[in-house]
Amino acid sequence: MKFDPPRQFTTPCKLAAAAALSLLSLGVHAQKGETVKIGWIDPLSGPFANIGQNSLRTFQFVADELNKSNPAGVKIEVVAFDNKASPQESLTVLKAAIDQGIRYVTQGNGSGAAGAIIDAINKHNERNPGSEVVFFNNAAVDPDLTNTKCSFWHFRFDADTSMKMEALTSYMKDEKAVKKVFLINQNYAHGHQVAKYFKEALARKRPDVTIAGEDLHPIGSVRDFAPYIAKIKQSGADSVVTGNWGTDLSLLVKAAKDSGLDVNFYTYYAGANGTPTAIGNSMEGKVKFVYIGHPNIPSLAKWEADFKAKTKEDLSLLSTLHVLPALVNGMAKAKSTDPVKVAKAMEGLEFKSFSGDVTIRATDHQLQQPLYIATWTKLSDPKKQINVEGTGFTWVENKKFEPYVSSTPTSCQMKRPS
Repeated sequence: MKFDPPRQFTTPCKLAAAAALSLLSLGVHAQKGETVKIGWIDPLSGPFANIGQNSLRTFQFVADELNKSNPAGVKIEVVAFDNKASPQESLTVLKAAIDQGIRYVTQGNGSGAAGAIIDAINKHNERNPGSEVVFFNNAAVDPDLTNTKCSFWHFRFDADTSMKMEALTSYMKDEKAVKKVFLINQNYAHGHQVAKYFKEALARKRPDVTIAGEDLHPIGSVRDFAPYIAKIKQSGADSVVTGNWGTDLSLLVKAAKDSGLDVNFYTYYAGANGTPTAIGNSMEGKVKFVYIGHPNIPSLAKWEADFKAKTKEDLSLLSTLHVLPALVNGMAKAKSTDPVKVAKAMEGLEFKSFSGDVTIRATDHQLQQPLYIATWTKLSDPKKQINVEGTGFTWVENKKFEPYVSSTPTSCQMKRPS
């Protein structure tokens, strides 16, 4: 595996060792050998524990790989904190992390928790100059977090809801079978945003399509989605759009299977840990997702094989493959591990990803990257395709959208430290 240096230092050589030597000659390794702790804040208990546990193992795996060789010469240590998917608990464990001297934190499961962390870090940094903390958002996708609530101390590595919806609806506009859509989402910021941005994009791209129905449900507490599936059936919808994730998506799909609901599901998170198993073998071609990647991207093959061998799980949280490499590249560029210097160095940082060149947009700290649409399909070439969660099925790419297609404008008016 390789971790390319930031573009400002890149050379034609693509081997990580050679890149590290090149950087060393520039004196970049002033922080060589230093241990940098990353406070990981996400659920390890409760209804979304399986997603959190997979995320933690992924971060630990990437840290182990980076510790073999990285442009900054630092050692990454991931320190886990269970926030139980609660914004309130997130603040409690954030304080614990800061009290331990941790200056970099990451979180992703829940935009409510992400918003609370941003607010708390803004206040902490204002009151504690010299002890600043930087937040790496790996999966919380509420667009407000890089618009009205944007912060110098916050960087997002997943595509936000509006970006994903721009790509998803660009694909759906050419799907002539889509005529009536039912929207079902979790009743919190992300779910509201999915519905909002779908309606706006639909009006622009497919005004002939009608909204057959819409529902919001409590997050993480519905155990039987049969009543919701009954509503979808009654509506006559041919397609369902949902931003549900974790058990809320797995149980929704299970209820659809049990009832024999014959619709196409357009999702954000069908590829996340556990959901492919819930989909199983009875919905071939019926489930799609929009995401920053999919398992059958060739450059992911070694990552996936090594992660599977080490954890016995599939590698599904691909945004993690951006967070820590971006951090060490930022440290190499800054020639420091100081959070203020590193955050400034990461603005506009361009580096090579599994999906090509990606850039952290300086205006709002939103990563600009390709997006993909993929469909749940029976394995046709087991030697080349990933057998997702041992189901005998995989995700087959329908469309890749380059960053300029899904990149959405920002209203961010960022206040930067002097």
